[in-house]
Amino acid sequence: MQTVITGTGSYIPTEVKTNRDFTIHDFYAENHTRITTPPEEVTSKFQQITGIEERRYAVPELNASQIGAIAARLALEDSGVDPETLDQIIVAHNFGDVVKHTIQTDILPALASRIKHELQISNPNCVAYDILFGCPGWVQGVIQAHAFFQSGMARKALVIGTETLSRVLDMYDRDSMIFSDGAGASVLEYKNANHSGVLGYSVQSHCMDEAYYLYMGKSNFPHSDPRVRYIKMHGRKVYEYAMKYVPMAMKDCLDKSGISIDEVKKVFIHQANEKMDEGIIKAFYKLYDRKEIPDLIMPMSIHKLGNSSVATVPTLFDLVRRNELDDHHLEKGDVVLFASVGAGMNINAVCYRV
Repeated sequence: MQTVITGTGSYIPTEVKTNRDFTIHDFYAENHTRITTPPEEVTSKFQQITGIEERRYAVPELNASQIGAIAARLALEDSGVDPETLDQIIVAHNFGDVVKHTIQTDILPALASRIKHELQISNPNCVAYDILFGCPGWVQGVIQAHAFFQSGMARKALVIGTETLSRVLDMYDRDSMIFSDGAGASVLEYKNANHSGVLGYSVQSHCMDEAYYLYMGKSNFPHSDPRVRYIKMHGRKVYEYAMKYVPMAMKDCLDKSGISIDEVKKVFIHQANEKMDEGIIKAFYKLYDRKEIPDLIMPMSIHKLGNSSVATVPTLFDLVRRNELDDHHLEKGDVVLFASVGAGMNINAVCYRV
């Protein structure tokens, strides 16, 4: 018996926000002083570092639970699973259903309950719950479903990552250009799958100084309402943390799985920063004394989709499964790694055979 992903789906919002759109206003530093560097130069340097050219925002009529439900329906259709036979619906997010420019986030009822309602699943034994684990939330949901399967408590699960980060952005903060909206979902089943499935995993939380590398804070604009909070981060510290710990988590996962690094076909890394992800891959291969990195090992969607937090990994996996990312394809038997890093600071990785 193996934990197998039998269906995937994703929702990519329709509103495109280019880097040029950010040049129409000024940026401010954390001390509320105006940054004198021209916005055009700020956005140009930003693209060089992160690789982000565009990002997607959800239209006001759609919230996180609704786009999560859209991705979920697609995953269920792809799997052929009857929704009434699901044992669990696990929804990873960070901010719930956010009403833009308000001081509230709406997480009552839980997003998982809302999505179950949206899918019109009446089976009371289908347990719906949320997890808050930062950007690695979807990967953690896969690990949790796998653990429940192995315990005998469940056999089918719907794991969703959904987020509308555009509604918690401080437009005066340069970091706001990183984030975007999106949703990705997968159906997992515990079944005899002829060697396919989850092979191993690794998870850690570092909560000393690292606990507040990401936080909620007031706008950088000097005359903003102090009651309204936005997503903030110590970017350099997050970068250094990820570079140090994510490659080690990936190696730990691979070693536990009994898989050689030469067998890995694709690495699906959280789409946070192109330069950071490239550095993580290099450090990962260096841990195995490999100087050459295989071509096309790391699919990327950040250039056009930005960082949609919990949605980046499942969306990227769905795009590759459906052959919608140029030059990236998967075949039965391929070994892939999922890996992510985020608030907490949390890191995780899953080794999976397609």
